[in-house]
Amino acid sequence: MIDLRSDTVTRPTPPMRQAMMEAPVGDDVFAEDPSINALENYGAALFGMEAALYCPSGTMTNQIALKVHTQPGQEIIAHELSHILNYEGGGAAFHSGCQGRTVSGPQGQMKADPVAAAIQNPEDIHAAPSRLVVAENTTNKGGGACYEMADLAAIQDVCQAHGLAFHLDGARLWNALIAKNQDPIAYGHLFDSISLCLSKGLGAPVGSLLLGSKGFIREARRVRKRFGGGMRQAGMLAAAAQYALENHRERLREDHEKAQQLRQALETCNWVARVEPVETNIVIFYLKADKEAAAFSAHLREAQILHTQMGQGKLRFVTHLDVSKADIDQVCQVLQKL
Repeated sequence: MIDLRSDTVTRPTPPMRQAMMEAPVGDDVFAEDPSINALENYGAALFGMEAALYCPSGTMTNQIALKVHTQPGQEIIAHELSHILNYEGGGAAFHSGCQGRTVSGPQGQMKADPVAAAIQNPEDIHAAPSRLVVAENTTNKGGGACYEMADLAAIQDVCQAHGLAFHLDGARLWNALIAKNQDPIAYGHLFDSISLCLSKGLGAPVGSLLLGSKGFIREARRVRKRFGGGMRQAGMLAAAAQYALENHRERLREDHEKAQQLRQALETCNWVARVEPVETNIVIFYLKADKEAAAFSAHLREAQILHTQMGQGKLRFVTHLDVSKADIDQVCQVLQKL
């Protein structure tokens, strides 16, 4: 199968497996795993932040951040397409007792004015107090679109003016950094906390980092324990992530090029209604009204190609390191023959 469902399906490369085999390990719940400590220090330094915490998943890092930043009965402001409100199982309500207030905007991105308009009047006893704003970069359901730094800085100004915390769901932030030639340090100055996935485009098998101040991460470590996320000799996993950070960031450009090739092929197909703009490794497209998504999926599966249906008519391809240029050529040929 040529698996274009997600960049989460990647497998460790042989050099990554070697790094895993050679990793020194210890008990991370006692903060004694040298490989995890090295990864946390490396990740925090990349973004100019004080500390980091290694967790099993990006959903966990996001949910820990929500829990640390908020109190039950408060409100989280995020885009209506955001991962934290659509794909984390109602975690904000389940773990933190918070409700979401959504704003809209093209390709899953927020602007400062709608965020400001969504903030509740703190004197209104009928309203849940606004406490946290969450941005997602790149935007998953928005087709891998990347924020401009000026837009994020404007939202930060709104947060600071109203005393709100600002969290980044950076599940595919590495793609945005490459696509926009941005500096990680700039993100460290913008956000109070950042979730960084290591098991998508970078290709590590497991894990995400949560970045923040020393005090924030101290409390985050306590919440991770309560969530059951404390790992013991997980240094082998951290070594894979360390290898990915040191060796796989620049190669994300290849994934972006593959996505552009898919976009170009789809735009020549007369059964495609629309292809959303492609900036990184996600391609979202729509079939014409007289075409059935189920039949399309069946045709692709017969051709040994996997993809994702995201609802609302959205069909998605995601490129990654386990899909070669030859694989993309083959997919394009199949698409153009349908």
